Amino acid sequence: MKTPQGLQTLIEEGVIDQVLRPLKSGKEASVYVVRCGDETRCAKVYKDMGQRSFQARVQYQEGRKVRGSRQARAIGKASKFGRKEMEENWKNAEVDALYQLTAAGVRVPRPFGYFSGVLVMELVTDADGYSAPRLGEVELSADTARDYHRFLMQQVARMLCIGLIHGDLSEYNVLVGPEGPVIIDLPQVVSASGNNAARAMLRRDVGNITISLSRFAPELLDTYYGEEMWALYELGELHPDTELTGQFEFDESIADVDSVMQSIIDAREEAIIRQQGREAAAQED
Repeated sequence: MKTPQGLQTLIEEGVIDQVLRPLKSGKEASVYVVRCGDETRCAKVYKDMGQRSFQARVQYQEGRKVRGSRQARAIGKASKFGRKEMEENWKNAEVDALYQLTAAGVRVPRPFGYFSGVLVMELVTDADGYSAPRLGEVELSADTARDYHRFLMQQVARMLCIGLIHGDLSEYNVLVGPEGPVIIDLPQVVSASGNNAARAMLRRDVGNITISLSRFAPELLDTYYGEEMWALYELGELHPDTELTGQFEFDESIADVDSVMQSIIDAREEAIIRQQGREAAAQED
């Protein structure tokens, strides 16, 4: 395998010793399994994105801190310099989030550093040492699905306690390791206090995980962890050790029709995407 240029630089600088194999490739980054001394880790090489991605990212980046007023103005105008700054902010957001979440006790891959556009971090494996599967790729018992759901709701709450929301959480960016789920892919992490869409994104994250695990434990669909978390967060009563119940009393005097319809649309879209993924996987087999 030819060593990617971004990783060749890290080899020359002594950050990594060897690129072992590709792990996965997406539209925003490619991930490789690498050797660092006696340890096997992974290296995420970010790709440069175009104008279309720039526009799609705006909703996530609302409320994020920017280095200075010049950078903020450039990003707002979507100038060439502004797009470059947004690109760097997008990459740095995941690195910063991983360090913050690790310190807060959230189960994410442990980061080992960010070097010239490459994030080196823990390689999450299964019990046999192979790359861990995604949550959507495993079959679970009802009890295990309930345990995973409870654990992930706790992790989402811990994120919210430090003012962060994943923003794109689903069965495709949760890995299943020997000790349970591990949350990955955080470049779009959202500021809970600074983003006007934060509540909707939190509910979507919770809804995606709930819908996925309800395949094995249908009663999970009758829980409302997203609403419960947000209500506690707004009151300043959400803490890392808060015992969540999944129960929530809606204010029936105010009909939030748009929100309900959007939740239905989001759920249907997620179901369609999952079904397409299963059909594609079946064709490959």
